[in-house]
This record gives sequence, structure tokens and C-alpha cells, in this order.
Amino acid sequence: MTGGELILLVWNDLVGLSRTRGVPVSEYDRRRSHGLGWALAGQSLTPFEDIAPNPWGPMDEVRQTPDDSTRRRIGFTENLPPLHLVLCDSLNADGAPWECCTRGFMRRALADLEAETGLRLHIAYENEFLLTGEGMEWAAPFSVDSIRRVAPFADLCTAALLDADVGLETFEPEYGVGQYEVSCGPATGVSGADRVVITRETVREAARQCGLRASFTPKPAPDAVGNGCHLHLSLWDGKGQAAAFDPDGPGQLSPVAAQFVAGVQRHLPALAALTAPSPVSYLRLGPHHWACGYDAVGVQNREAAIRICPSPDPAPATRADAFNIEIRATDATASPYLAVGAVARAGLEGIRASLPAPTMIDEDPDEMGAGKRAELGVKELPSSLAAALDALTADETARGWFTPTMLEAYTSLKRLEAETYAASTPGRMCERYARAY
Repeated sequence: MTGGELILLVWNDLVGLSRTRGVPVSEYDRRRSHGLGWALAGQSLTPFEDIAPNPWGPMDEVRQTPDDSTRRRIGFTENLPPLHLVLCDSLNADGAPWECCTRGFMRRALADLEAETGLRLHIAYENEFLLTGEGMEWAAPFSVDSIRRVAPFADLCTAALLDADVGLETFEPEYGVGQYEVSCGPATGVSGADRVVITRETVREAARQCGLRASFTPKPAPDAVGNGCHLHLSLWDGKGQAAAFDPDGPGQLSPVAAQFVAGVQRHLPALAALTAPSPVSYLRLGPHHWACGYDAVGVQNREAAIRICPSPDPAPATRADAFNIEIRATDATASPYLAVGAVARAGLEGIRASLPAPTMIDEDPDEMGAGKRAELGVKELPSSLAAALDALTADETARGWFTPTMLEAYTSLKRLEAETYAASTPGRMCERYARAY
């Protein structure tokens, strides 16, 4: 039998999961203009089997409409079908972007940043994940042994990621048992978040085809090593020139980049509800985990929420190109579109207000002591999802980044996740999130 291949129409929702409906490849051209319908309330699905209270109930739908530029047909082994997918925008019946589309949220944020400042974001993610299954045994962290033990998977995954055209830069073993990291090079605008979605699904598929499971959950078990999903950003002007670097600036930040970072720092408590948006995120976040518990900014400081990454290039003409800003309080339970869009909004607020450059912290903030932290203006980040949601609702500026309907849907959804966690145990919830992500 031939002609049975499916193409998956994929969209990334408020809980950062890629939902899908599939159509036969032979039917794809017919679906390109209007996509497939999806109930509005589907945007209030938790990562599990629940739908949170939402503004829509059983009424109305959006059209999940393919963006053909994101179409990929990713091959794996000869005896199994390829992963054939295309990313979608959620559109109203009249073709206008739906207010609760995560991809549309990011696109609007980046458009406002560019319209007001002339700046574009280049975006890259580090994707850490846990590989489990038969034969996964202890190996020394970061060792050749740890990656050669999974060589069939690593080679299959590498070939698939190259086929997926996500800018693969590294595939490497990490600190935890069975933990690995895939890093992709920067892309401009929404394409940077698209790469994350495609990368995660490609890694998961490669694992499935090897009889393994890949999970990007931030905390596989309460005492396990956590998985980060660090977001790297750089600012570029309309002429294609790097705009974040100034060798004489604080942390080598240009004036506009310093304002951008100061805006992100100011709104970090509210941002946590969007960048670390699950209850298990807060088993990972905190001091001494290289995941950050404070809103500190520092050059090469892995205990800071915002790490300034100097360029390794000694050539003056190109040194600025590799200079970037890393947001560390992020994980893969976040929609990359929501996370980047919100960070862009926060950075734009800093530019609008001409905020002063943040203080550069060159030590572990937790070891500074409360007095010194207060003197330097370093504040503790939320320690739970409930606290992060409180910070979001208390931040009038951050609330304004969303329409009332989107804010209601998001906070209702996340409050339900927090309540579900509180009614269970950390170990049980870690298991559930590991399966979902």
C-alpha cells in the first residue's frame, strides 16, 4: 500500500506542548489556506487529561493554519515513516491572528520591538533532555562513554536534526545519568522559536525509533539533575549589524542592550510564570543548581538569572557577532513563543524607560548574604508557580502584554496545574511531567 503518509499540522499551546491534527499528504494543498478547526477551549488543556476553566466553554473554534515555510519531512530509518510536519498559526475565521495564539503573541512582541527601536532579536536555545529506556546505565558525566553508550540514537538523532535544518551546532553528554544536550545556532525572530519546537519533536522521534524515551521535563525526579532550556538572545539593527556589544559598557553591553537587560531584570518575577511555568520548574530553580534563585545579572555567572556571554572572537571586526545574553530561568514546560515574546516585551519596557544598566554580580548571589544583596538590589525570584503567578498578576505592566482573555485563560490553566501539584506528591508529579514533556 502506498500514499498513506501523514503530515502533522502542529501548534504549540499555552503549556508549551505541541498539539497536532494530521492529514494525508495528498490532502495538504487543500488544507494550506484554511487549515483545520480546533475548539477555542483546546487552548486550556493542561499537560494531562484536564481542561481548565476558560472563557469559551463549548463555543467556537480557530483554524490551525500551516505556515508552509516551516514544513519539514525528516527521515529516520528506512523501515519507519518519516516525521512530516508543518507549524501552524491560530487564525480566526476571517483570517486575522487569534489573540491566544502563542506564535502570534511572539510575532506581535517582536514587531513592536522593531517598530520602536529598529532592533531585531536573534534567538538560540540550549535543549537539555533525559534519555531513559533499556540499557541506560550510569556513565561518568560529560564522558565519551556516556555518549558512545547511546551511539545509535545519537547518530540517528544527529542525522535527523541536520535533515530538519534547525542549525544544529552540538550534541553532547551532560551532567546527569542519561542526560544530553542539543544546541542550535541562532535564527532571527519567530524562526528561532520554531527551531525549538522542531528540535524537541525530532529528538523525541529519534528516541522512539530507538526504543527509548526523551523527556525535556525540568525535573525528572525530586532528587534528579534538572533539565534547563537556556535562552540566548542578541540584538541586531536594521542594517544587519550586531547592536548589543560595547567593549567599554558594563558587562560589555551597549547602552540599548543594557536598557533591554534592565527591563528583563525588572520584570523577572512576572516572567517566571511564563518561562518556568510548571510546579516542577521550582524543584529545579534555586541557589546552587546553576539554575538561579535570584534576579542577578553577571558576566559568565551561572548562578545569575541573566548571564552575559562574552564573545570568544578576538577579531575586532567580528567580535560583536557572537556576544549574547542568556536567560537562565527557563525550561521546556514553557512555550518558546510565550517565553521569547514576554522577554522581548520586558526588554522593550527597559528601553522605553531608559533604565540604568544593571549591576554586574561576580559571585554566587546566595553566598553574598541578605545585606549585600539588598545593597546591590538583588532580589529573590519566586519559589513556586503560585508565587510566580501572583507576581505576574501584580505586575501591571506585564499584565498589559496580554489581552484580558489570554491572561484569564493562561492564569486559570496554570492555577489548575499548581492545585493539581499541591494535591499530589512531588515524586508523582515529576513522573507525570516527565511523561508529558
